Amino acid sequence: MDNSDIHMIYVLLDGIGDLPHPDLKGFTPLGYAKTPNLDKLARNGAIGEVISVGKGIAPQSDIAVFNMLGYRFENTQYVGRGVIEAIGIGIDFKSGDLALRGNFATVNDERIITDRRAGRNIEKEDAVAVAHEIETKIKFSNPKASVVVAPTVGHRVIVRIRCDGMFLTPEISNTDPAYARIGGMGVAKAVGDYMKIEKSLPLNESDGAKLSASFVNEFTDKSLQIMKDSIVNKNRRDHGKKMLNSILLRDAGNEFPNVIPINELHQMQFSCIVDMPVEIGIANVLKMKSFSAGGLTDYEEKARVAAKAMETQNAIYVHIKGPDEFGHDGDAVGKMQNIEEIDRRFFGTLLANIDTSKVAVVISGDHSTPCINKSHSDDPVPVLVSGDFIKKDGTTRFTEDQAKKGKIGLLTGADVIKTAVKMIKS
Repeated sequence: MDNSDIHMIYVLLDGIGDLPHPDLKGFTPLGYAKTPNLDKLARNGAIGEVISVGKGIAPQSDIAVFNMLGYRFENTQYVGRGVIEAIGIGIDFKSGDLALRGNFATVNDERIITDRRAGRNIEKEDAVAVAHEIETKIKFSNPKASVVVAPTVGHRVIVRIRCDGMFLTPEISNTDPAYARIGGMGVAKAVGDYMKIEKSLPLNESDGAKLSASFVNEFTDKSLQIMKDSIVNKNRRDHGKKMLNSILLRDAGNEFPNVIPINELHQMQFSCIVDMPVEIGIANVLKMKSFSAGGLTDYEEKARVAAKAMETQNAIYVHIKGPDEFGHDGDAVGKMQNIEEIDRRFFGTLLANIDTSKVAVVISGDHSTPCINKSHSDDPVPVLVSGDFIKKDGTTRFTEDQAKKGKIGLLTGADVIKTAVKMIKS
């Protein structure tokens, strides 16, 4: 089906979904926030709910975004977040290497995790210095093994393990206790305050899985000692900062993904505005044109660039960070205030720069991150399709409650774009 006549701005608000919270008088952050621009868009469209990956699955952002862009993966098909982020930052990676997503974390002497993100806002120079120490000092028991440790944003890091002449495989468990590996996907686990670094275990009896798990465990043990002795951490301790004294690993992968490019899948010119390594990796994998639009919180610039893109593109996907981090921190008031800021600065600017008689605005989230859980969940997120030509359903706000009443109903993530296109063209 030819969709070259479509003009659509598709906004995913990271971790936007939530549950009622006592700090907000029993409302969700979306429900409590003052959002005049989102309200205007809601009155000019129809709303529904989305479960991005599947019922019972609390997805990570990578697999959630792939689904929200129209891609379904069978359990054996997904390559893992480690590979996607490795592609996103352009490190040397080839089939048979093991790429993993990591978190710099703070642990005590018993390997009990006191902060999974080591304070989250980590100085880039400290992360780079610790990573360099690990790379240069670590010696694996197999002399053909080597490692790349590549910090990205904040607490995030990519680890690539290679063993010359050996083919490593990703069927191993995570050392990060907050996430399970299920069919190649990272899925958030319900965890309490007491967490320890876990030992990586092979998930089958293959030599490759056993070898991969042994390398991951060796990396963990030896990097812990290197970080403990690091001059960077001595300086951080002297300044009252949290230690970068462990790396929690998850979502191993060993091969490049093989997917249909997004323009071919949807039969239109589809572009994006993305910032984080995982989203950049997804854009590269899907051969999606990417527009530069400032930094993470340059919301006005992102809105202006998205509006301008409608002159050359059929669709642009805009990934907006912010709400997810407040969810992970359990800060419902902060999440509500961030939503109000996004409404004012992004959606206000967007509405001032588009003609809603010609351009549709589709808004949803990649997943829910309820503040009371401090982690991703499988709770539905709202989805809105807005435009002068969209048949209205009487809803007036982009909230979880109104989403339950909208005419769109309940969708899976992979059906959002084709549903929106059908509504735009009908």
